[in-house]
Order: sequence, then C-alpha cells, then structure tokens
Amino acid sequence: MVVAVAALCVAASGGAYAATQINGHSIQNGTITPAKLNKLARNRLYHAVGQHWGVIDRNTIGSGVADLRAGPYGSYGLTGPGTSPPHGVGSLGIQVSDQATSQSPASEKVSFGNEVDFYGDPVSGLSDAGFRVFQTGENATIGLRNLPNISLEINPNVASVNYTQMVWVPGAAPVNKWSGYMNAATTGDWYFTNSAVATATGCTQALTCSLADAKQALVDQNDGSGPATIDTIAVSKGRDNAWAGAVDDLRINSKVYNFEPYGVVATAAP
Repeated sequence: MVVAVAALCVAASGGAYAATQINGHSIQNGTITPAKLNKLARNRLYHAVGQHWGVIDRNTIGSGVADLRAGPYGSYGLTGPGTSPPHGVGSLGIQVSDQATSQSPASEKVSFGNEVDFYGDPVSGLSDAGFRVFQTGENATIGLRNLPNISLEINPNVASVNYTQMVWVPGAAPVNKWSGYMNAATTGDWYFTNSAVATATGCTQALTCSLADAKQALVDQNDGSGPATIDTIAVSKGRDNAWAGAVDDLRINSKVYNFEPYGVVATAAP
C-alpha cells in the first residue's frame, strides 16, 4: 500500500513538474512538426490565411511594389495609437513611380487583390467598401487625392462589353499618420474605365458617380446579357503619379481584410 500511494503521488506531480521544467532548451531542434502547432501558428507558417491574395500580374505595369510588411508606425516624431497600423503589426506597402517604363504613359501601376473569392458575385451586392491609408507629405504635395484606389474588374453587361474596371478614388487623407476609415460607399468617386461603359452609364473619370449611382446605372443600362458580376477586387495605384505608403483594413461588405507580414487575415466587420 505504501508503495502504491507513493507511485500515485509521483504520477500526479509529474505534469506540474514538467510544466515548470520543460522549455525551449529541452526540445531538440527540428523535432516539432507543423501538426503539433495550433491553427493560427500553422496559418502563419503556410500563409494559409488569405492564400488567394497577391499581386494581380496582368494588372501590374513596370516594377511597382505591393508588399505585405510591418508598420509603418508614424513619422517625423508622430507616435501613439493614431500612427500605428489599425490592426496587428502590418500593412500593405505600395510603391509606384511616375517615370519608370518605356510605355506611354511612363508611369507604373500595381494591383494587389483577390482573383478567386469574389468571382461571379453580383456587383449589385457590393454594399460596403473602403480602407485606411498611411499618406506622406511627399504624396500629398503632388495632389491631395494622390492615393491608392479600390479597383474591381467586372463583367458589366453594358453596351455589349464584357470587361471594364470599376474604380473608387478616395478623398484626401491626413499626412504622416494613418487615416480613419475611408468609406467608399459614402465618400470619394467611382468611374468605369471602358469608354463605352463609361459613356453609357455617365460614370467617367471627368464625371464620376457615387457607388449607389454606379450600381444603378449598370442596372439601367444592362444589355440583357445578365446582371453585372465581379471578376476581381484589388487595391491599386497608377498609372498616374508616384506614390509610396501603405493601406490596411480593406473592407468588402461584411468582412475586413487585415494585411499582416505573414498574410491577409479576414475578420467580421464591426
């Protein structure tokens, strides 16, 4: 009996002892497999979160940069909550030049987006969109609205056209700090890039529309080929002015896409 009780006490205390004694020095290098990691750690290892996000090559011209990065955390001595990435530690860093190609215009363009998850969704179902942006003084000196945009490649089914880009241009943003949420459903300007679609809908770069008006124009001018549908959704910059900065918290309807150095994390919109 004494031996049995002693053995029970040792067994019961073994877990507590192990919990206080086992650390990184106790584990042999290379012996922990991905299966032993929790889901979040595995997602970071494989970039499984947001695996359909990346640079849209056919919509990128020159050597423009769209990079999942850490920061930025303010500049010129500006610190505090308003200068840090809105969620997590990272953002989508974007850089384009205005004089970098042999084409006309000579400016670059970069698009970072998703070619899979929104494919076939009706444009009429886009009710909420927007992002937060880190703007610099150098960018704003070129133009107060010199900023990235949200660009949808869509099949408009207007004027027998099956492809155009539907672009949102935001308003001005504060300088050297993160902006608040810039709402594409209520602020900024929308237009279509295809000339026939732009003319038919009245949403041109010179005469822009609200999101509600652009969606209604697609319905009013529908050519009978079916409703307008989405191909891709992206954050884009170009082909116009040079820009270097960052974007985070891209919202599409009920989800917010948070850009982190290891991938894109989708969360429910507030």
